[in-house]
Amino acid sequence: MTLDIEPEEGQALAGEAGADDVALTPAARLAGYMRGGGIVVPLLTVVFAFLLAGLVVLITGHNPLTVYKAIFNGTGLNWLFPWTSSADRTTAALNLQQTLIVTTPLILLGLAVAFAFRCGLFNIGGQGQYIVGTVFAVWVGSSFSGMAAVPHILLAVAAAMLGGAVWAGIAGFLKAAVGTHEVISTIMLNWIATWVGIWLFSLGGPLQNPHRSSVPISNDIASNAHLPVFWGDPELQGLHIGIFVALAGLVIFWVILNRSTLGYEVRAVGLNPEAARYGGISVGRNYVVVMAICGAFAGLAGSMDILGWQFRLNTNDIQAGNYGFVAIAVALLGRSTAVGTAASALLFGALITGTSQRNLDPTIFPPELAGNLSYIIQGLVILFVSADVLVLALLRRGGGLLRFGRRRARQPVAQEAKAR
Repeated sequence: MTLDIEPEEGQALAGEAGADDVALTPAARLAGYMRGGGIVVPLLTVVFAFLLAGLVVLITGHNPLTVYKAIFNGTGLNWLFPWTSSADRTTAALNLQQTLIVTTPLILLGLAVAFAFRCGLFNIGGQGQYIVGTVFAVWVGSSFSGMAAVPHILLAVAAAMLGGAVWAGIAGFLKAAVGTHEVISTIMLNWIATWVGIWLFSLGGPLQNPHRSSVPISNDIASNAHLPVFWGDPELQGLHIGIFVALAGLVIFWVILNRSTLGYEVRAVGLNPEAARYGGISVGRNYVVVMAICGAFAGLAGSMDILGWQFRLNTNDIQAGNYGFVAIAVALLGRSTAVGTAASALLFGALITGTSQRNLDPTIFPPELAGNLSYIIQGLVILFVSADVLVLALLRRGGGLLRFGRRRARQPVAQEAKAR
């Protein structure tokens, strides 16, 4: 059964900004504001972020335009331009492969945050769910070495998704059962996942590589569990098929939200849980299901990295990873939509790759500073998105005060008419 709750022009859903006499949750207001503004506001957000970051570059004594050009070339996106010389195309292809490898988990983790937003939830636990996914993927991938390639890959991916779903489902269950705020529970679950993962692969840990007893690292996954590389040299981290998995995740995200009964319920709960409950929708069940789906997306992201290019996991990987937190900016900038999340993930993936010490020309800008520049731009994007939400909120409040003033102005006229 397919349901659609998109309002007609000039109408508003119950619980949506603009509908009178319905109390909205703060999460519903934030979700509504993030979906407003179309494509113009996100583009302006990015432009302002790069302008301010350019001032930081200028303060350091470098030319912002030259630095941004070097970062752009480091992303490999210049490979798409026909005027790139043949001598530069090989390097550009290698860089673009790295950009898309980074973009793959960012898309899936962005969906893990965006899907929760659409239900009025804040999934801050993408990093923990990603770690759980990597642990299950490396465990299954390094076992069953005699299994055929396709079932081995599918089993490792399924285990990672299941692990992430269960881990995120804990936060959803706590929210539904006792009202625990998902921000608190997911943050705590992040730390639990981090330290349990470190314990598993630390010296003497249960999943540490027994052949490298002095190194806190896992077993290598079996060669038949590697994701196929379709562009580039597998020995040089060529682009694997995980990018297509991420694109398929975008389609699944859109279909669930817009063409399914579950999507109807998710959006209804996100707009107003009390109205949804009055309409017969199980709010608690949706919280658990939505968080489980978010965790499945995040676990899938972890499996793509393990099976696609990492092939092993060590304690430094677990401690230094931050894709789950970058994904929050991805979802915010993408306004919790499939297309927006894809574009935002590509932007942040390009930033991470283009500012890396491996890709940025050190004669133009110190790579050790460029990594910080990437964090500055990410922070500015989040800041401007938050400012955008604040401005929209003030505008909505101003409109409400204006309507209230008009009603108060009409009251004396109505009273005078009754007196006559």
